[in-house]
Amino acid sequence: MTEIAIIVLAAGLGTRMRSELPKVLHKAAGRSLLGHVLTAATELNPAHCVVVCGPGKEDLTGEARRYVPGAEMVTQAERRGTGHAVSIAEGKLKAFKGTILVLYGDVPLIEAATLRALSEQVGSAQPLAILGFEPASPIGYGRLLRGADGSITAIREELDASLEERRITLCNSGILAVDAGLLWRLLAAVKPNNAKGEIYLTDIVELCVAEGKRVGLSVCPEQEVQGVNTRAQLARIESILQERYRAAVLDGGATMIAPSTVFLCADTKIGRDVVIEPNVVFGPGVTVGNNVHILAFSHIEGAVIEAGARIGPFARLRPGAEIGEDVHIGNFVEVKKAKVDKGAKANHLSYIGDAHVGARTNIGAGTITANYDGFDKHHTEIGAGVSIGSNAVLVAPVTIGDGATIGAGSVVTSEIEPDALALARPPLETRAGWSARFRAAKLSRKKAKS
Repeated sequence: MTEIAIIVLAAGLGTRMRSELPKVLHKAAGRSLLGHVLTAATELNPAHCVVVCGPGKEDLTGEARRYVPGAEMVTQAERRGTGHAVSIAEGKLKAFKGTILVLYGDVPLIEAATLRALSEQVGSAQPLAILGFEPASPIGYGRLLRGADGSITAIREELDASLEERRITLCNSGILAVDAGLLWRLLAAVKPNNAKGEIYLTDIVELCVAEGKRVGLSVCPEQEVQGVNTRAQLARIESILQERYRAAVLDGGATMIAPSTVFLCADTKIGRDVVIEPNVVFGPGVTVGNNVHILAFSHIEGAVIEAGARIGPFARLRPGAEIGEDVHIGNFVEVKKAKVDKGAKANHLSYIGDAHVGARTNIGAGTITANYDGFDKHHTEIGAGVSIGSNAVLVAPVTIGDGATIGAGSVVTSEIEPDALALARPPLETRAGWSARFRAAKLSRKKAKS
């Protein structure tokens, strides 16, 4: 294969999304629409990537470079059609001699294998290839006109199509692969002679044919080229992706008791012999090792969970949580930016933030690391084999040595030496008969008032 360059058209306003956020930055399965497209495209190892966006492109720049660090941005200030949008990228690719792949930033289900098959159609005898599909209903799509040999002879937008052409069911996805030199030469000759008065990228097909060159066709399922223009369409894309990712998890050797209630992200990694109970949500950046059990109603984001761990129910793992082998994180326990070493347990109602918990340490119910002073976050270091009693408050920055014991209800504000016992609570005082006298006095006053 020759070198490939990618042009992604992402300047659409997304008016029907009713949003201030650029359409291609809306997310499905925890990843932006643009991110899905670029993830597929990067599997082709493109030499260049140019994203065409509208004015105020700053958000798009950051997102594009998350997936393609060398991505270049160009701005389409006036929206004068797809051909005009592509022509704006010419300055970045003028010296490029390979195949250019034109993609759309709001078509997130496109797969790398489909793009590879399309780009492989381009060669000296066939310098242009179109990605087509057969929809359930062709209404609204541009039609692909074919010659006797099966090659594409023209693309007719529906507004410009005759009644006979509208009966054609093979439709244009908008995605194409083309020799770079041919693209720029043909685009310069395209005129806005259509119902919208725009410069259509699709017009290069007829110009290519007029030069006696063949235009190839690659076909994919309709689902792959579904675009997003409304919130309802975004929800359908989400549903399709979730089904795709759930199937992959099950095929990979994990069990989901109620798959339709589990929500995954595009980058979720699940090991073998994992059991996932109902109503678990995985945010971005989660890796789960083998033999992990995740109980119902847990929410996990930006976390690494090692083999044999048990999470939940109703647990929350936030970004930066590193859960070691055989660790137990129980009900209503929250972990954020903290490493919990092998065999440690926090089984009930605790918060562990900005901390390191040593191996085999037990965190009692109601314990918190008080990590924020109103301005800065501070670290708590808890050694191995530590026993922390219920309702303890560890005021960071603080260090607790290996093997130490923290008495229930203690507020720890200074370093605790290894194997020491720390108690920080008032002594217990009892007053015999006090409760009986108190009740009697109360009843007497109540009777007097009545």
